[in-house]
Amino acid sequence: MNQVIAWAGFFGAWLLVAGPLYQGAIELREADVDRDAIEASTAGVPRPEPPSAWWWWLLPPAMYLIRRRRRSAFRRAALARLTQAQREQFSSFINKASGWFTVAVGATLLAAEQTWEVVDRYHWPVSLFWLLAIVMLGVSVLNTSLRMIRDERVTGSGSQQPGEGLA
Repeated sequence: MNQVIAWAGFFGAWLLVAGPLYQGAIELREADVDRDAIEASTAGVPRPEPPSAWWWWLLPPAMYLIRRRRRSAFRRAALARLTQAQREQFSSFINKASGWFTVAVGATLLAAEQTWEVVDRYHWPVSLFWLLAIVMLGVSVLNTSLRMIRDERVTGSGSQQPGEGLA
């Protein structure tokens, strides 16, 4: 019975990863964001130039700070060009994405623990832990991708003929 519970915990934890990934993708796709208008509004804002690669070699923390400062300046300039409604849409979208990403990362950490418990129970090598974790994370992402593609076909978001995508 202990083995059954260990495997149930393993699969349950990985379902807790796949669920938020899929739910987040659905909610972000359905978010009421006028992407074209936002892109048009920010088209004139020049993208920040990447700092010299020498910074990575000489002072990696300085490279991080330089990059962060440039991205921050770009974000401020881009947001300044948006209307209030566009800023609200953008903020809502980012908040939803951050929330679902946080839930998925937390679930991934719990799933890593459950994966370790299974590997430890059977005295399998550590490399199998990493293999299982990578495969299960890949399956979770693949599940979301395939379901989103199927949903697009079913709802007719693509350019299919009537009746296609129902198979």
